[in-house]
Amino acid sequence: MYICPFYFLRQENNSNIFILDFKQGDVNGDLVTDNIYLIGEKPYGAESPFTENITLLIQDGKTNIFYKIALKENAGYNPTIFLGDFTGNKIDDILISIDSGGSGGYASYYIYSFKNNTPKKIFDHENFNYNYEVIYKDYYKVEIKENNTKKYTIDIKYKGKEYLSEIYDSKGKLKKTIEGWVNALGGLYPIDFQRDGIYELYAVQRIAGRYNADNLGYVQTSLKWNGKDFVPFFQTIGILG
Repeated sequence: MYICPFYFLRQENNSNIFILDFKQGDVNGDLVTDNIYLIGEKPYGAESPFTENITLLIQDGKTNIFYKIALKENAGYNPTIFLGDFTGNKIDDILISIDSGGSGGYASYYIYSFKNNTPKKIFDHENFNYNYEVIYKDYYKVEIKENNTKKYTIDIKYKGKEYLSEIYDSKGKLKKTIEGWVNALGGLYPIDFQRDGIYELYAVQRIAGRYNADNLGYVQTSLKWNGKDFVPFFQTIGILG
């Protein structure tokens, strides 16, 4: 963690601006290595893990000109940068990850293309919206439905006798109707599934039961770029072993 050294930022007279992460790669496609920074403010001091006003800063390696990109969700913990080609144009894109730090385990994710020094947001966690129903069923089952097109069934007998006795009678029938939910995006990981130099995305959402800490498993969705957007190509439900 370093205090931000850039002259034009120091003119703001804010000694709380820090470099949070730094990577190098060709993000504009001119075959010259660029410098990519995440900078932000530490309102509670340098030792605090919390950062706000997180900003993406790109320095063109050829001209040394800086480009500043503000982020909508710009506060949180552990902000990081990953560089990789997500679109197949052989130019690095910029994946930004910021943990919310809340009990829900949410995080903010953005991917920017910077071809020809023109920023274009190609992934936004707020647009990662899939509607799920989580419904408890008789005989220790929970159904997860997505937009009435996909259905998964989890056997929750592994939750144990004490947990199940609060929900089911001695014959395995529900004592009352119970519905859970699927949390917002909690993990987004770049993976080159095809080993062709183009990264796909592995998205993880936690399935909550009666309350947020009642973890039933995870919806795991693999996404790839189709030329316009990231679309699912594989999905599974994972449970704790």
